[in-house]
Amino acid sequence: MAFILTAAGAALAVALELAEACAIVLAVGISRRWRDALIGAFAGVIACAVLAIVLGPVLLGDLAIDGLRVVIGTLLILFGLEWLRKGTLRLGGRKARSSSADEFDEVAEELEEMPLPPPGHADWAARAIAFKGVLLEGVEIVLIVSVLAARPEGAAPAIVGAVVAVAFTIGVALVLRRPLAVIPETELKWLVGVLLSAFGVFFCGEGLGVDWPGGDAALLYSAAALAGAASLLIVRLRRDVPQ
Repeated sequence: MAFILTAAGAALAVALELAEACAIVLAVGISRRWRDALIGAFAGVIACAVLAIVLGPVLLGDLAIDGLRVVIGTLLILFGLEWLRKGTLRLGGRKARSSSADEFDEVAEELEEMPLPPPGHADWAARAIAFKGVLLEGVEIVLIVSVLAARPEGAAPAIVGAVVAVAFTIGVALVLRRPLAVIPETELKWLVGVLLSAFGVFFCGEGLGVDWPGGDAALLYSAAALAGAASLLIVRLRRDVPQ
């Protein structure tokens, strides 16, 4: 149960963040030059890899198991509630829906306003935009996967979910950009918020000595409770939106 939910949470989070990063790199490559887009993206990947190498030992350090569970749970609650808050506001009509396709268009329009460098010269503007896009989304991927992988039960489910998400998202992005427009990002991000928050509550409780009824099944009823409360708030927000 916990393995499947951990892998699913990691896969969804990684796929959504990667979709946004891919949209930016695609926009740079199509609007300018693929060489500069890939150089910027590769630099962003290297920076994220360095962060992962540094962050892993910190989370897997000398903390006792109960202390580690509380730390991991707290971090997951912080990540999860932020995703859940934004998703709830978007679904409630208080914020614009999340869309990688819109981000693609915005980056393309931004680049159109920048002059192209002479042939043979580096396009530093394009490289910087691709680097920033990959770095910003990649940092969140590294943090979420590192926290999930640092669970006392092992890193395997988080790694499996992340690998599946990377293969799927990059494969889709290489085919064409239109699938970005049909991904229900807002709903999926809301779901990730529910899952990460449920994991956070579960691990904090374990670290503080709570004996959850049903064991790992507590993840399911915690997620259901969070989803139910957020759904009620969405209904209320929609009622208050001016017509």
